[in-house]
Amino acid sequence: MKKLIIYMLPLVMVALSCSSYRYHTTKMTGRDFSQFHTYGWLPPVDSLSKSYFDNDIAQNNIMETANRELEARGLTYTKDNPDLLFRYIAIVNNKSKPLYAPAYGFYPWGMWGYNPWMWGGWHMGWNQPAGKTLYRAGHIIIEARERKTDAVIWQARGTGEVRTPEDAINKLPEVVAQVMAQYPVPPQTASGR
Repeated sequence: MKKLIIYMLPLVMVALSCSSYRYHTTKMTGRDFSQFHTYGWLPPVDSLSKSYFDNDIAQNNIMETANRELEARGLTYTKDNPDLLFRYIAIVNNKSKPLYAPAYGFYPWGMWGYNPWMWGGWHMGWNQPAGKTLYRAGHIIIEARERKTDAVIWQARGTGEVRTPEDAINKLPEVVAQVMAQYPVPPQTASGR
């Protein structure tokens, strides 16, 4: 039983590390984002990739969460000449990642040859490339375009593994909230309004 746990623990850790989203952002330097007070929405970008997010439920989850996050940052929605125009891009595509096999055995001179600080003995690890495995990656990208200049001045992205369409859609509010957390203006507190 102990051996089974020792062999399964790395698999569980790899599976858990793959299920989380990673967030990245970029912005145009020299911009004072606190000067923007109103916002509107551009239509979402059509993607050529297979998308799980091409339905009313997913679009509602994205828009509702993004609107709530923008309003928490002091921005007001308007259709008439907003300061910023936001757009989202939702993509699901195929990716591959390396698949590793266990490496174990008796190494009398250390794991990779003679090493005076690593004595011989049985060693176990996950360092032998065994191939690649395919998975679906979901990307939620939100960008802000300054209406006056028509330039994208901020963009943030959340990327993670998508296991099922239902889980991906249900997780959208959490992912969009984390993407919007990258916006250069922090949420206002109740006393700050």
